[in-house]
Amino acid sequence: MVVLKNLHQELSRFRLRVLAAGAFVLFCFGLLVARLLWLQVVQYDSFAERAESNRIAVVPIVPNRGLIKDRNGVVLASNYSAYTLEINPEKVVDLDATIEALGQVIEVQARDKRRFKRLLEETKHTDSLPIRTKLTDEEVARFTAQRFRFPGVEIKARLFRSYPLGEVGAHLIGYIGRINQAEKKAMDDWEEEDLANYRGTEYIGKLGLEQAYEKELHGTTGFEQVETSAGGRVVRRLAHKPPTPGNTLNLSIDIKLQALVEQLFGERRGALVAIDPRNGEVLAFVSKPSFDPNLFVDGIDADSWRDLNEDIDKPLLNRALRGTYPPGSTFKPLMAMAALNSGKRDPRTVIMDNLTYSFGGRNFGSPETDRAGPKDMRLAIVTSSNVYFYSLANEMGVDLIHDQLEPFGLGRKTEIDVQGEVTGVLPSQDWKRRYFAKSPANQKWFPGETISLGIGQGYNNFTMLQMATAYSTIASGGQRYKPRLVREIEDVVKHEQRRVASDALPPLPLKPSDVAIIQNAMNGVTLEGTSRLAFLNAPYQSGGKTGTAQAIGLRAGEKYSSIKADERKRDHSLYVAFAPVEQPRVALAVIVENAGFGSMSAAPIARRVFDYLLAGIYPSEEDIALTQKGQSFAPVGKPRNVADVPLLPGQAASAAAPASGASK
Repeated sequence: MVVLKNLHQELSRFRLRVLAAGAFVLFCFGLLVARLLWLQVVQYDSFAERAESNRIAVVPIVPNRGLIKDRNGVVLASNYSAYTLEINPEKVVDLDATIEALGQVIEVQARDKRRFKRLLEETKHTDSLPIRTKLTDEEVARFTAQRFRFPGVEIKARLFRSYPLGEVGAHLIGYIGRINQAEKKAMDDWEEEDLANYRGTEYIGKLGLEQAYEKELHGTTGFEQVETSAGGRVVRRLAHKPPTPGNTLNLSIDIKLQALVEQLFGERRGALVAIDPRNGEVLAFVSKPSFDPNLFVDGIDADSWRDLNEDIDKPLLNRALRGTYPPGSTFKPLMAMAALNSGKRDPRTVIMDNLTYSFGGRNFGSPETDRAGPKDMRLAIVTSSNVYFYSLANEMGVDLIHDQLEPFGLGRKTEIDVQGEVTGVLPSQDWKRRYFAKSPANQKWFPGETISLGIGQGYNNFTMLQMATAYSTIASGGQRYKPRLVREIEDVVKHEQRRVASDALPPLPLKPSDVAIIQNAMNGVTLEGTSRLAFLNAPYQSGGKTGTAQAIGLRAGEKYSSIKADERKRDHSLYVAFAPVEQPRVALAVIVENAGFGSMSAAPIARRVFDYLLAGIYPSEEDIALTQKGQSFAPVGKPRNVADVPLLPGQAASAAAPASGASK
């Protein structure tokens, strides 16, 4: 009985365990059924869409970037296709080991590694980054054979930007580079349509026209809708919309002239801007020294960046746009124009120039080369009389000088079609109060400070772009334009050209008789004044004014000879000019830093520019060499025809004549 009782109890417990296990199994099965119903019925549409998106991929196709050409059709920026070896850091377990292993298959130099690590710091790790660019066919074949060893590494065909003329015109053309995080954040504020157009785009304009006309050059992004396998391989193409290439920029710049001027500077520092006063088109826009924009296209390496950034000559500084300088005596014709326009001085008024002007117990002197004697306005400009313009500045006062010359484009941005322009300084009492806002003791304008303004010193500081714009206004008799680098925008798909006219500003109410006085005096400078040797036997008549401006201020009692030994403390050489006098077609401003007298270094460069534009004359190699040394005046070698000279050494000569605005 006891045994039967125990057996009965065991059977009861067993049945309970079986029922519990069965209930648990049924419960789990119910959960599975419920989950299956949830996934297959309730969430069917959502998961079907996700599955389809995994199977169907939309791949953006980046368009060809638009070309940049000069006014004669010379290509300044183009594209070419090349293979790159790229790593997706998110798909690589050991990045350093992978790079070392890649180096056994394809050459990976130390600078390639440094550039990759810099890009890695600047870019989200989800991006595919190049470790090597511009692979040869042999290198592509070697990697393809070993590809199975490198998950997360692939070869891509990409378009690269090319600047075939290297350093020539680099500051105005600019360059492109990989989009960094700051730029990506700024792009978040773009319109949705513009932002969508940049899907897949990794490079953007960083400087110059590449930056200013980014959206014109970029084009319209296309796409491919493709079916992919579970492993991500493309099985077939379902839809395709081709990209639209970017527009071509046709510049007003004559790149052959640009290259000539850069060659004339040699190793010296400086800037030159030449403008057509009839329409505001910029013919040359030079900043020296320059740099090779090709270094930036696929990411500049650390050594090259350090060399450029730490170079004492500052090759990355666009001196034509951002370099400000005291204008020196090139300011005097503008002072005379202001005096005539305001009625402050009659051009026939004679001032006795005793080579010293006394004011407030201080003597303001003149260069040793000046000659004493009575001088009216014309003779004061021709002989560059300091005393005449000291007295004129004192009569006018700082605010009247400012109000008269600000409309000429001094002390404000010209609004040229490239970014980064600085304002310069055309001082006034209000300017000084704002400039010294944190130093009340220095806010008061003292009458003695006005005296130096008359000869282009003191607080005066302008860019060569502003000076060229001001003299373009004088050359045109008061007509003003916003200077412009881009002449036409060409739609390469529709084969349509859109003229980009310089914006005409309201003309200045200058009296033709007053303009004629200034133009005649500046013509006298080239015939009997300080630039007569530079323009000896020129086949045209021009107007000009030399200038010599202090690079640093002298302390009381200090003589210029004591600092002359330091090349970077020497005076700057300047020249402003227009030609031909009867119907000006070009106005320019040029500075050669620390090169001394304007007649020695700056004026000969202006002569070569006018010879090129107005007479189709290209200087001899001998003249170029002498100009580079600041030892050239009028041409001494046998000149050449512009069309017979190649754009760069080793190139064939272009058949095109200088088709600048000045030649029409």
